Amino acid sequence: MTSEERGVPAALAGRPWYTANEVLAFLVELAALGALAWWGVAAGEGVAARVLLGVGAPVVAAVVWGLFAAPRARFRPPLAGVLLVKAVVLGSGAYAVHAVGHPVAAVCFAVVVVVNTGLAEGFRRRTGYLA
Repeated sequence: MTSEERGVPAALAGRPWYTANEVLAFLVELAALGALAWWGVAAGEGVAARVLLGVGAPVVAAVVWGLFAAPRARFRPPLAGVLLVKAVVLGSGAYAVHAVGHPVAAVCFAVVVVVNTGLAEGFRRRTGYLA
């Protein structure tokens, strides 16, 4: 089975750093959603508010991501728009970590987000693959 048959573009086959960075990007996205849920539960006053914020914040972030920043987004804005959505969603995740009382972890998360996003865009430009 060729790489094209497995759904991997030929330009990316055999590029382990690209693949590792894409896996890291997915994990960072999940971590941001988890951080938003954690923040929502911690920030809410009362059970109803905790549930609403704990579920609502990550759901809103996931919907915005799916509409504008996901590889198969329904609407595909120019690169600056995609990066803005990524900055807002992933930055909100970093802020959420800070807001629940972990400022060092928030800074580390933010650094990982910036480096990961920069590498991802660099890999995509170099290979000509815009997922």
